[in-house]
Amino acid sequence: MQITRDWLKEKGACGGGVEWFTSKFPEGGEYQDVLDALAHENLAQWGSWLLDAAGPTNTVLKIDGDYEAKFGLYFAGRIEISEFLKVAGHIFSGKGIEAGSGIKAGSDIKAGWGIEAGWGIEAGEGIKAGEGIKAGWGIKAGEGIKAGSGYGIFAGLRVKVLAWAKYALVIAKKKPADLISGEFREKAP
Repeated sequence: MQITRDWLKEKGACGGGVEWFTSKFPEGGEYQDVLDALAHENLAQWGSWLLDAAGPTNTVLKIDGDYEAKFGLYFAGRIEISEFLKVAGHIFSGKGIEAGSGIKAGSDIKAGWGIEAGWGIEAGEGIKAGEGIKAGWGIKAGEGIKAGSGYGIFAGLRVKVLAWAKYALVIAKKKPADLISGEFREKAP
């Protein structure tokens, strides 16, 4: 999908966003290229807005091994990482996020569909999914944790019962309404 200045204006993009886009992509740019540039500059509000305005794609970002970045990761489709996903900024996915090991973001984690990690999920700010949230170990957020309407939050799916209270933790400012599995602990102020 090609993003243009006219398309942004038609969708109601803010003036600052249109100005930034025009300076980086004077002839327009491919949707994912624009998301990549926004992520590299940690322009999360604009990246989130663009994902909402343009919607998800059927593309899959498949990475064999670990992925670590000193910025965010914004992807229009589904993110599949065989091992650990760690970014300093935000993680946004138009569809779902799946990691064989853990997921860690310095800021928010947001997916149009579900979020799933073989180990734990941790965000410096909030975690929000359009569907369910599943973690083999614990889930920790600096703010809130929210699954989509009618979906649940499951932590500790790979934790032995004897270790449940220590490793199947769900830590946030307040208990998620849709918590199905996991030991809730309020985040210390």
